[in-house]
Amino acid sequence: MGADGGTSHGVSSGGAHRLYRHGHSPVHGLPPHTKLAAVFAFVIVVVSTPREAMWAFAVYALLLAAVAYAARVPAGFLLRRLLIEVPFVAFAVLMPFVAEGERIEVLGMSLSVNGLWGAWNVLAKGTLGVAASVLLASTTELRELLLGLQRLRLPPLLVQIASFMIRYGDVIADEMRRMRIARESRGFEARGVRHWGVLAKSAGALFIRSYERGERVHLAMVSRGYTGSMPVIDEVTASRAQWSYALALPVAALVVCLLGWTL
Repeated sequence: MGADGGTSHGVSSGGAHRLYRHGHSPVHGLPPHTKLAAVFAFVIVVVSTPREAMWAFAVYALLLAAVAYAARVPAGFLLRRLLIEVPFVAFAVLMPFVAEGERIEVLGMSLSVNGLWGAWNVLAKGTLGVAASVLLASTTELRELLLGLQRLRLPPLLVQIASFMIRYGDVIADEMRRMRIARESRGFEARGVRHWGVLAKSAGALFIRSYERGERVHLAMVSRGYTGSMPVIDEVTASRAQWSYALALPVAALVVCLLGWTL
């Protein structure tokens, strides 16, 4: 339901996002809410693992590799998507230099022991969490993720906000592209500070257009009977076997975590 010429049913209009990799694997076929619950539980277990149990994180990586194999997600595809955590890697690299406490010499550099452990903790847990999220996004379309959140009883208003953010983020990006093409067709090329005024005016025009589009969409929804909640068109359910298959990852991780605390 929308005033921009598109249609919207359920919680979103569908469509694959850039992280999604089309496939017909057993992981792709799982209901979205089971995968969301499994990834959330897996991340909680990983975060709860003591940083000194370095072997446990290697086992977690093997578990994720097994999931990627079952989902037929190539290693190259997964590794390229992991580049999103580069800022966190940079932060972790600085920790041994700025942290206080006992220090040791490594390759002629004085590094903090606590900083080294902290850097390892951030890198290991952050990388595993990002990898699990990438696998989730690679095997689940955005529309299915929203349906899964809805099935897990996330507040409906938050689901609607996420749905419209995803839908109209692409619309606004396309509007920005058209405005850029229009400027370039008139010979404009941003080369310095003196061109910032034109870019600022373009940003203001984009904001006004987006605001007006939002008002039109809201009026169109109200005229069609919108009262604060979207109708659920696709009811997502999961069998006991599907839940068991999805929860195999966090359950195995939990066993590893418990061994990490006891060994």
